[in-house]
Amino acid sequence: MPTEPLSRRRIVAAAIGLIEREGADAISMRRIAADLGVGVMSLYNHVPSKDVLLDGVAEAVLSKIEFTDDPDAHWTDRVRLQARAFRQIAHHYPRSLMVVVSRQLHSAAGLLPVERALATLRSAGFGGADAVRILRMFIAYIVGSLLREVGVTPTFAPVHTRMIKADSVDAALFPEVSSLAPLLDECDHEAEFEFGLELLIQAIVAHSARSR
Repeated sequence: MPTEPLSRRRIVAAAIGLIEREGADAISMRRIAADLGVGVMSLYNHVPSKDVLLDGVAEAVLSKIEFTDDPDAHWTDRVRLQARAFRQIAHHYPRSLMVVVSRQLHSAAGLLPVERALATLRSAGFGGADAVRILRMFIAYIVGSLLREVGVTPTFAPVHTRMIKADSVDAALFPEVSSLAPLLDECDHEAEFEFGLELLIQAIVAHSARSR
């Protein structure tokens, strides 16, 4: 089977694969060229710099978000769908998500999810400042949830450790921690995410009611 010609799409895909295997710190033009089996200078015909390459990674990941939006649905249901869609792509590309949230994107792929979210909130009657704050809050919640689920090291490598070991807690000093250790040591990530998402939405509903 013939090798696919070198292209921006192929270079970005190789970068995403490398990030997911080894973390963003592993990215360099020389490493990407080696993985693709091409000369490093040939990359610059398609991607002029590492910075542009990382923008391409972020745009490629965001473009994979599958939105199922119903403009006639209540805004809270639309927000739930958008948050779940973002979380789903974050699960597929957990390390690349760190690149996404660190870049300032001005392309159509980068701005479309932001536009959808802001349009949903604005159509619900939120002012511009509140819409932006709510969007940032949801992004922070989703990213924070993902980091808790996959675990991170400084290079975003997954780690799996127990939060609390019941037999290591002094019950006299920490009675609540000791009694709740079994619950602290287990986590249904799906249920935890939905619980937090619902709390955020209800808080926003309450904020909206007070503002009016």
